[in-house]
Amino acid sequence: MTRISAQTLLGWITDGQELALLDAREDGEFGASHLFWAIPCGLARKEIRARALLPRLATRICCVDDGRGLAETLAEWLESIGCTAVAVLDGGTKAWEAAGNVLFSGVNVPSKAFGEWVEHHYGTESVDARDLKTWIDSGRDMVVLDSRTLEEFTRMSIPTGISVPGGELAYRIADIVPDPKTLVVVNCAGRTRSIMGAESLRQAGIPNKVVALRNGTMGWELAGLRCDRGRSEKFQPGTPKTAALALQRARAFAEHSGVGVIGPLDLTRFEEDPDRTLYVLDVRDPVEFRAGHRPGSRSAPGGQLVQGTDTWVGVRNARIVLVDDTGVRARMAASWLRQMGHRDVFVVEGGLEAIKATGTAPIPVPELAAPVNLIGVTGLVHLLDSGAGTLVLDLGRSVDFRDRHIPGAIWGIRSRLAALGPQLSAARHVVITSPDGMLARLAVPEVTGLTSAEVHVLDGGTDAWQAFGRPLMKDRTTPPDEACIDFYLRPYDRNSGIEEAMNAYLSWEIDLVHEIKRDGTVVFGIPGETHAAA
Repeated sequence: MTRISAQTLLGWITDGQELALLDAREDGEFGASHLFWAIPCGLARKEIRARALLPRLATRICCVDDGRGLAETLAEWLESIGCTAVAVLDGGTKAWEAAGNVLFSGVNVPSKAFGEWVEHHYGTESVDARDLKTWIDSGRDMVVLDSRTLEEFTRMSIPTGISVPGGELAYRIADIVPDPKTLVVVNCAGRTRSIMGAESLRQAGIPNKVVALRNGTMGWELAGLRCDRGRSEKFQPGTPKTAALALQRARAFAEHSGVGVIGPLDLTRFEEDPDRTLYVLDVRDPVEFRAGHRPGSRSAPGGQLVQGTDTWVGVRNARIVLVDDTGVRARMAASWLRQMGHRDVFVVEGGLEAIKATGTAPIPVPELAAPVNLIGVTGLVHLLDSGAGTLVLDLGRSVDFRDRHIPGAIWGIRSRLAALGPQLSAARHVVITSPDGMLARLAVPEVTGLTSAEVHVLDGGTDAWQAFGRPLMKDRTTPPDEACIDFYLRPYDRNSGIEEAMNAYLSWEIDLVHEIKRDGTVVFGIPGETHAAA
């Protein structure tokens, strides 16, 4: 196995070549302390994550952990599926820090840091929660636009707000706000999507005054104000009447940012190039993607892509091609990716003219083809009712288990199943589930090795159980916060100390702009006008 030093890895990060820096720990462990450019690829979901992050197996890869041997396990597995240039950081994060390099906490750090840089660089204006409340109460001519997903908006929102995810803002703003005198306020839960949404509108050149809600819904609640819950007001779907104006604005921003424009034939050549990694990302609303998309593309809604780029792009210095229908949303997202430091970013003119695929375009995972013993919802109900010693093992994320699980199920992490050995060995039947059943199928070999029980996979997972009308349980305390190593808990996800966690999170985001200066490998801005990330 190839091992490299921290000094060698630093050279790889800065040499301009393709590099996938994959952290083998689970998401919660990763979020505690990691390298700036690292991407979480925990062992529990390695088959799914790695194939999404590594469309080209020949790319250069470095696996990292905190020195526990997880990186070696991930590296061996990557080599087994055909990756040809895999190395391990000798000594992991401890060696990286000992060499004088910086470690970061949190998730989506490059995007979060970029948001803070944007606010500093462009002077994005913001409003305090108390002042916004006064404006709302006074009936000021204004709109509050929530740049998160509709699901997040429904969970909690600013009173009078409507859901307009960040990638839709510049595309739809002239329809939503036709009067240039109307004040526009953009919010999210914290800071990044508020800043990026507001600055997207400013960079698009809309005539309205635009401000971000300082610290989002967290700032609102910390000010002693109450969020609405359960609302679903959202933008009007379909092509906006003002799409031509939106394209004019987006084109100017993209040209200034150096975004490349290609045609379908160029994209085909990119797809056939064996020497470069390519990501083809569809930045439209997910509903539009499901209705029809280019084969081989992945859904990456524009605003969410910018605020969590490492969710979709795992290889530094790869080619990124953004696709949409009118060119507006692709240009806006591509402009920010360019300024974030992604060098080869393109939009496709006419990239959706030959739409063939529908649905969610699942990532190919060959391991899912292995035969497993499936059991349907009615079969599981029969086993549970029979009292035949049936154990239901849920391998979904800890936060998902808290929100909904089959009554009597126990929760586990696929990479930590040995801890459940006594319970598994005592069962006569073990039925594995996960939200859609995918992770459950992948875990069969590990579970079978820990029990002599008959092992089944719930066909369709917990989603199928719910669709069948079977009851689900909700328990925010199980598993407890300290056991959720598979998910980096947000302040709202915690069972205690929520206010303290909110303040800590907001301080962390604000401080990122200073931390990246210490790192020394981060440069944001338009190439040719590049400013250091501080």
